[in-house]
Amino acid sequence: MSTKSILAAAAADQTLSSGAVTEAAVVRKAAWRIMPLIMICYLFAFFDRINISFAKFQLQGDLGLSDTAYGLGASLFVVGYVLFEVPSNMLLYKVGARRWIARIMISWGIATAAMVFVNSEWQFYGLRFLIGAMEAGFAPGVLYYLTLWFPTSFRGRVTSMLFLASAFAGLFGAPFSGLILSHMDGVVGIRGWHWLFMLGGAPCVLLGLVVLSQLKDRIEDAKWLSTAEQAVLRNSITQTAPHGAGHSLWAAIRTPGFLTLGLVYFLIQIASYGLNFWAPHLIRSAGTQNPTVIGLLTAIPYVCGAISMVVVGRMSDASGQRHKFVAGLLILAALGFFSAGLFDTQKHMLELALAVLGAGVVASIPAFWALPPKLVTGAGAAGGIALINTLGQLGGIVSPVMVGRIKDVTGSTTPAMYVIGGLALLCALIVLYGLPQRLRQKE
Repeated sequence: MSTKSILAAAAADQTLSSGAVTEAAVVRKAAWRIMPLIMICYLFAFFDRINISFAKFQLQGDLGLSDTAYGLGASLFVVGYVLFEVPSNMLLYKVGARRWIARIMISWGIATAAMVFVNSEWQFYGLRFLIGAMEAGFAPGVLYYLTLWFPTSFRGRVTSMLFLASAFAGLFGAPFSGLILSHMDGVVGIRGWHWLFMLGGAPCVLLGLVVLSQLKDRIEDAKWLSTAEQAVLRNSITQTAPHGAGHSLWAAIRTPGFLTLGLVYFLIQIASYGLNFWAPHLIRSAGTQNPTVIGLLTAIPYVCGAISMVVVGRMSDASGQRHKFVAGLLILAALGFFSAGLFDTQKHMLELALAVLGAGVVASIPAFWALPPKLVTGAGAAGGIALINTLGQLGGIVSPVMVGRIKDVTGSTTPAMYVIGGLALLCALIVLYGLPQRLRQKE
């Protein structure tokens, strides 16, 4: 540790002991300053992922796509994302999170809005790949950015706040999408699903410019924190950083448990994409035809997920036993998938199953992301978080294609629900018994 760091830590300790500034107060101040903008950005990022599921019926009809072709197009987003994920986050580490996150938002917003020009199957494939490539690095980049601003003991709550935006994307995005598809189809000669992509992409460009002007890369650059507050926050983060963790991508990969986390996130994403891409289809297949009603019903799993992630985030921070909460949520998700397959033709029971599924799978993602920072720091955190996310996103390639293919072959999505439920249970067992002691010990 440098002399400057030692003096800053001493100043922070003296400030804390005097009662002038507390860690909780500084973290709360940072959260109010940073998280609203981050959450809005993440809301649009998640909405731009799930809007393809609402556009499915009109898009398939206009382009003449089979369920397998739709699943492939949905998955090509993930292929582009996966290929450029790690390079994107390594560049983020070099040029600064603020600039790179802004670049990502502007470029993917433009690419998303360009979906209005798609009029063939191959154009659909190509642009979905491009959107994924442009968005690559956003989620792990934001997660890495949060490690620079928040101590470990607050990560569960902060990460839950971030992913609460994904629940809001489903909560408000689902009815919003239904209304657009129902009431804006044909307005000024533009199809409803075209409006959906335009209204999802254009705000991302504006948000990218806001990120560029408002976010700061370093605690020292935050003029809204006093010198004492900066010292307290910096000291808290330094003291809670993992010791002996990899400070490079290669060192992170060699850290015991790192690749296991990649496998866990891969299985979580299979479940997540199963919900995101196929929930509207399941509701429609159970007998609901009105797009607005489908949108409202699709919001239910995300409402339950939002409640679950807030409760679990606080409980996880309080207990310090992160892995047990991740495993419990995955078991809940498995029960939801099994029930969705069992009650696929019964409207009310299906909605109950989707509510349980949402409470489990939506909340499992922020609960999981409290684990990787316990292993890696520095460049290892930037590249390592990106690599774990990349390995996880491969589940986004497997899940849509697998479900689409099973439906084309069997005529039903029920077998796919059972398969995903089984994989969620397997994932829970890996979390409970397959992670190294370092990740299973109480914080």
